[in-house]
Amino acid sequence: MTFLNVPYAEKDQARELGARWNPTRKRWYVPTGVALEAFERWLPKDGEADGKADGKSAPGRVDARAAKLVTGSRYVEIDHACNPFEACPLCAPVLAQSGWTAAHQDVLKAMQALGRR
Repeated sequence: MTFLNVPYAEKDQARELGARWNPTRKRWYVPTGVALEAFERWLPKDGEADGKADGKSAPGRVDARAAKLVTGSRYVEIDHACNPFEACPLCAPVLAQSGWTAAHQDVLKAMQALGRR
C-alpha cells in the first residue's frame, strides 16, 4: 500500500483511478499490486512525508485537505498497527523514548490511588 498526498478538491479523481480512503490514517492510498503511474502527481516528492506502509514514513499525519504534514504534541508514530496498551517488543522502544510509556504509568498510578480512597 502506498499513501498519497491528495488534496480534498481532487479526491474524486483519485477515487476514479482506484485510490482508496484509509479512515484510520485519514489518507488516500493505492492498494498493493496496483500500478502507481496514474497516481504520480499525488505521490510524495523528495523531502515530503513518505506515505509508504513500510514503517519509514515521517512521523505525524497528513491533513487530507491541504496534503500537509500535521504533527501534534501527543502524536506518536509507530511502525505497525498494534495496541499501545499491550506489550509489543517492536513498539516499546518508540513509546518509551517519546515519554508515552511513562505518562501511561503515571495515569495508571493515579487511577489506582483514586480507587484506594
